This record gives sequence, C-alpha cells and structure tokens, in this order.
Amino acid sequence: MTNAIPGGTSRFPQTPSPGPLRGQAADAADHIYAHEHPETERRRDGGFTLWFTGLSGSGKTTIAHLVGPAIEERGPIVEYLDGDTVRTHLSKGLGFSKEDRDANIERIGWVAARLTRHGAAVIAAAISPYEETRQKARELVEEWGTFIEVHVATSVEECARRDVKGLYEKAFKGEIKGFTGVDDPYEEPANPDVRIDTEQHEPEESAQLILQHLEERGLIPAGVTA
Repeated sequence: MTNAIPGGTSRFPQTPSPGPLRGQAADAADHIYAHEHPETERRRDGGFTLWFTGLSGSGKTTIAHLVGPAIEERGPIVEYLDGDTVRTHLSKGLGFSKEDRDANIERIGWVAARLTRHGAAVIAAAISPYEETRQKARELVEEWGTFIEVHVATSVEECARRDVKGLYEKAFKGEIKGFTGVDDPYEEPANPDVRIDTEQHEPEESAQLILQHLEERGLIPAGVTA
C-alpha cells in the first residue's frame, strides 16, 4: 500500500532532505526532522507537579511514595517520574556531566508538563542540582498547571550516614567523581514552595506537611478526619 495519489504526489507533505555535505557520509541523525503537530489549547483542570529536589539519600523517593497514595485516595491520578527510573528509560545513555544532568531534568520537566496538562498529579523526584534548570522545568509546567518545588533539605553528613550503598564514602575517597554535594555542586532552592528538614521530621510527618500545603492551595480536597 502506498501513499501516492494520481500524478505521483504523496498524500502527506514531505520535509525536503538537505542530504549530506559533499565529501561526508550520510548519518541517520542528519535525516531526523521535528514535525509540527496541530496543537490543542484544551486541558483538564486540576493538574499539578510536585517537584522533589535534594541530595542523593535525602529522602525524596521515600516521602514521594507516602504522598502519592494519599493524593490518589482523594481523586487525582498520580504519575511518578523518579530520577533513577527515568535514567533507565527516557534518559538512558546520559551521563553525569552538567550538560547531561540538564538534559535529564529538561526531559522530566517536559513530560511533567504534558501530564499536568491532562489533569494528572505528577510527582517528580530527582536531585536536579541546578537552579536554572529547575526554573526551566517550572516554566514548562506552569504553562498548564501548578508547579510546587519541594526541597528535601538533608545535610551531606546525614545523607552519607544513611547511605547503605556506600556511594558517599567512595565519593569522599575520590573513587567516584562528579558526585553531587561532594565534588559537584548542589544549588539549594532559595525560595522553595515547601522545605522539609528530614533531620527534624520523620517521613510520615514530612508527607503530612506536603499534603497540608496542597490542601491549603486547593489542589487536593482535605482529608477525612476521624
């Protein structure tokens, strides 16, 4: 089955290919073109993104996994974009240079924005060490819904104490290079929507503080009290 119509013209408009430069071999990447699709302004109200940022081992995923089910109990569909999981799928192959870290966070931000547009409650949990890139993620999401930055504030010393994999110890010894908080920077949010001190609050307590913030902003209904 072909896409041709009488006269030899394709049914679908084709983007002309410039082809390889003289003397250069063709590369598949040179023949990939972004297509402009018809975009709709429609959206489902109620979508928002909870963006957890903090050092490795700070407690982001632990708290996120307490907050998510509590949100779902109140109605919204929850989608998780965990940093490690994203790197095994969406960002597979990226390293840990600043450029690759930025690309990873921008990808998470783009997906979070699309899900927010469809009314989902998105929980993104990634170190996201750079302020500028977190701001880009916020801008993408806020085109469609609310962005809540949650800084899971835990000291390097406490993260290292909790680290069962021994990654901090290896980083301190120089066996791992470019480790955030040790020899690679972590730019703490200056004005996060929520800051959680996990050295003062247990995970369950931290989750309740976040849920309370969501209630106060009208993003989820208040929980049922006994």
